[in-house]
Amino acid sequence: MKERPAIVAQRLLNLYRQAHVIAGGWPAVNPIFVSDSDSSVIAELKKLPTGGKLAQHIANLQTGKTPMNSIDRELMPYGGAMFVPSAESEKFSDGEVGELERALNKFAPDEDHLKEIKELGAVKKFGDDWLAGVGFALSSRPDLAEKWKIVQQTVRAYDLWSTANNILSSPVAERERARVQADLPEYETYLPMFGDAGKELLSKLRAAVSTV
Repeated sequence: MKERPAIVAQRLLNLYRQAHVIAGGWPAVNPIFVSDSDSSVIAELKKLPTGGKLAQHIANLQTGKTPMNSIDRELMPYGGAMFVPSAESEKFSDGEVGELERALNKFAPDEDHLKEIKELGAVKKFGDDWLAGVGFALSSRPDLAEKWKIVQQTVRAYDLWSTANNILSSPVAERERARVQADLPEYETYLPMFGDAGKELLSKLRAAVSTV
């Protein structure tokens, strides 16, 4: 059975928002955007938050304006908001790189280490855009950029943990059911990070959104 355009659109939007933590990055997800989108999917994308940006990105890929291995800077996503680099955000001082490197070398995917990361001066200067901002500033340090991806993945795991618990706290509406079904690959990737508790939560979520 062919997926409904709304579900495909939500799935593509999830890929768009998480491209920075997906192996292969834009070269990996861009072909999916092109192959899985048609006029009905584009129409649904334009109804979603930041979906218009993704629709424009897909159009750029289709026309060849944007190469299949990249994305225009103004169309880059960040958790539903757009991160616009500034001159200050494009580089770190030696001291900032040092403190960030020390923190990343001992980082473990838990709340205490996330809190420590968030308190660093090199991180706080980006405000709400800290995840994408640091990632952008580390583009010239691939060794640290790879370690930063673990921080990004940990933040996403806690976001999904919170979202899943909120979803299960009340009866699941049909629109929410479709959204969670589209998001299931992400839940299946990240919730097991929480061990048995995460696996149990994932099982409950699957049951709650399964088609009756």
